[in-house]
Amino acid sequence: MKFLIVGLGNIGNEYQDTRHNIGFTVLDALAKASNLFFSEQRYGSVAELKLKGHVLILLKPSTFMNLSGNAVRYWMQKENIPVEQLLVVVDDLAIPFGSLRLKPRGSDAGHNGLKNIQELLGSDVYPRLRFGLGGNFPKGQQIQYVLGKFPPEEQAKLPERLDMACEMIKSFCLAGMQNTMNAYNNK
Repeated sequence: MKFLIVGLGNIGNEYQDTRHNIGFTVLDALAKASNLFFSEQRYGSVAELKLKGHVLILLKPSTFMNLSGNAVRYWMQKENIPVEQLLVVVDDLAIPFGSLRLKPRGSDAGHNGLKNIQELLGSDVYPRLRFGLGGNFPKGQQIQYVLGKFPPEEQAKLPERLDMACEMIKSFCLAGMQNTMNAYNNK
């Protein structure tokens, strides 16, 4: 069985290690833990993880956040992956820093990457793993906040949260949506 695991982020050094690129960061952690390397391919950087008879195609789109749907749609079609075997890893301002929530569907909540994926898939019914950033920013400063780097106190907690996100991705592929939600959401 094949899965497409998409980490949302923006390419370029100016975006590296920013809050908005947590999807890239999660996939980098998963690849590193599995001794995998990404290669540049059409619409993004791709690595392939074999896990107990399953194939996980890890994708970091090179389309910039607002056009992420182009990469998602292309790789779903290329690899013949059904929507229920897609998982999008995305940053979320509405939940506290480090909180992880697996959801089978949902609105884009103003997130341009999710909005574009939803438009190109024609549906909001696709799995996503939301990585909490918290909303600790002054009114009108959302863009500066998401494009900022994690402060030292959050950086110290990041490795453990990245490990948990990687566990959740593997569980999603091996145990399914409901079992993973029951085991991990709100931990």
